[in-house]
Amino acid sequence: QVQLVESGGGLVQTGGSLRLSCAASGRTDSSYAMGWFRQAPGKEREVVAAISWSGSSTYYADSVKGRFAISRGNAKNTVALQMNSLRPEDTAFYYCAATRSSRLVLTSTQGVEFWGQGTQVTVSS
Repeated sequence: QVQLVESGGGLVQTGGSLRLSCAASGRTDSSYAMGWFRQAPGKEREVVAAISWSGSSTYYADSVKGRFAISRGNAKNTVALQMNSLRPEDTAFYYCAATRSSRLVLTSTQGVEFWGQGTQVTVSS
């Protein structure tokens, strides 16, 4: 089992920035694809950004391209999401996700094996 712990959420004004971090613990001896998803009230959980085990492949939702950047730490068991130019529509609960794969990039919830508890991001207008 892998445990994912997020940090870095909060309240920010439109146009501001936040950085989310996720640390994996437990059985981290395997290769894990990781990513960030979000869920707003009344909406389905959606992928925001994802990164492969090596870090060489990334995926971004169209709504965040050019504003958000995902990265992995050198130890591979951490992933960060730098969020710039935030908008009110980015308000949601953000979840770290992981699945065992050395090549996959997560593009939907169907491929996710492990979820973090989530962290709230609120962007005020």
